[in-house]
Amino acid sequence: MDILMLAGSLGIFLFGMKMMSEALQKVAGDTMRSILSAMTSNPLKRVLTGVLVTAVIQSSSATTVMVVSFVNAGLLTLTQSIGVIMGANIGTTVTAWIISLLGFQFDIATFAIPFIAIGFPMLMMKSRKKKSIGELIIGFSLLFLGLEYLKSSVPDLGNNPQIVEFLAGYADAGFFSVLIFVFIGTVLTIVLQSSSATMALTLVMCNNGWIPFEVAAAMVLGENIGTTITANLAAAVANVQAKRAARAHFLFNVIGVAWMLILYKPFLSFIAWIVVAFGGVSPYESAVSTTIGLSLFHTVFNIVNTCLLIGFTPQLVKIVTRMVKQKTTEEEDTFRLKYIQRGMLSTAEMSLSQAQMEIVHYVKHATKQFGEVRDLFKEITTEKFDELYQKIEKGEETSDRIELGIATYLNKVGEIDLSEESSRRLQAMYRAITEVESVCDSNYNLARIMFRKKKMGVWFDQELRDKVNEMFDILDRCYVCMNENMDKGYDAIDIGNAYECERDLNEYRTILKEEHIHNLEEQKYKYATGIIYMDLIAESEQLGDFIVNVSETVLELKHGL
Repeated sequence: MDILMLAGSLGIFLFGMKMMSEALQKVAGDTMRSILSAMTSNPLKRVLTGVLVTAVIQSSSATTVMVVSFVNAGLLTLTQSIGVIMGANIGTTVTAWIISLLGFQFDIATFAIPFIAIGFPMLMMKSRKKKSIGELIIGFSLLFLGLEYLKSSVPDLGNNPQIVEFLAGYADAGFFSVLIFVFIGTVLTIVLQSSSATMALTLVMCNNGWIPFEVAAAMVLGENIGTTITANLAAAVANVQAKRAARAHFLFNVIGVAWMLILYKPFLSFIAWIVVAFGGVSPYESAVSTTIGLSLFHTVFNIVNTCLLIGFTPQLVKIVTRMVKQKTTEEEDTFRLKYIQRGMLSTAEMSLSQAQMEIVHYVKHATKQFGEVRDLFKEITTEKFDELYQKIEKGEETSDRIELGIATYLNKVGEIDLSEESSRRLQAMYRAITEVESVCDSNYNLARIMFRKKKMGVWFDQELRDKVNEMFDILDRCYVCMNENMDKGYDAIDIGNAYECERDLNEYRTILKEEHIHNLEEQKYKYATGIIYMDLIAESEQLGDFIVNVSETVLELKHGL
């Protein structure tokens, strides 16, 4: 029963933290995206960004997973990501301070139930933002309720002397005991998937006198290593650069723990001196003071580690580049969702950003397909023509699977409570993938017309070929505009470039249509040739409409339908 009480208390704590973290990300999701996307080359700003985002969302794991997905999308370079990850390690120490200053200094659980009374009615409100704030309040309350239950469910050492004997056997083994508790901290964090939860357990054990200050500090070091597992799991199915970012996180923390173990005793003495200097009792002497000492140790260690290693970022990049090598023989044509991984990210907002990256990739697939269509129009040898046509046909099947994959993912995201803005983004993305699929269908239709042309033995003279190629040149410009607008995405101001290309396409189509009627009267070419020719022109004009529709979905991200 004691074990179940302990596990249940930990469950309430973890659920409260998850709920609070997700609610914070809903409220501040767009701010986080803009901050992370606007990274500069300044190392200090990268670190401060990591600190700020992690302190706000209360989860270094969420920050690092988000950073890995941004690197996977090419929004952050490997060098930039390392700076943000370093900052995330500092930002996550805020949780320990909240617990040690509020959770142990006075009974905040007394206020937890009234807080739930305030937060629960907000869940009933229509405004999604107020719902998110309600979730935030309830999550905060559950976190401290869980902490309170955690403290009360820890067995009383007076009634359980065997626990003291068990811990004493490992805590008094000198430096070996430090290594053991580093390992315990690592394993606990990997199992719980939260360094904050392990930190809470460590603080509770210290507060109850289970373990001394130096052993607890060793567990904190282990937690720093264990927390890197989340980003590495997220990067397991990502691209090479994302894998390198995750490895850099692991390497950064392992190097930090290594030098800290060398200076372990002096560093702990320094932390104890700071606590005493500010009027506190030495963490070695008071269990209550140990919680403050641990929080200080956690923060100072991560700040010092960041200051020491931030100058060696280029060297870290070189090491992880050697650890994770680029596969030169990777097959790019095989179907694979590039940015959407096995599961959703920690919040719907982050998952939508991942889906947006996938749609941008989908647009690039459609653009590549049109390049193949142009090559097909130029091809005169039967063997190469058939090979290229089959490739386009295969690309059309791939585009259908990409659309289905993204739509399935968006359906899962839509099952979660979304903010008003995120709901608008979701609807815009549904329309975007439909329009991109129409672009791919239109590409394939052009290829089918060319296949029919070859089968019928229709031959275009140079004048007709030049006019079709000029139509394709305008379409190329339309594709460039579509890619530019989708790359800008949420930050796009207008899509005037797309409308301009569409106007040029429509005007040229009208000119060619009038010329075609005149040419038929003059019998410049056969009627069958004219049918194929105008089919190509009409399909090209329709393709231009679909391309503009894709650009219009960018405006819907901000302004709705």
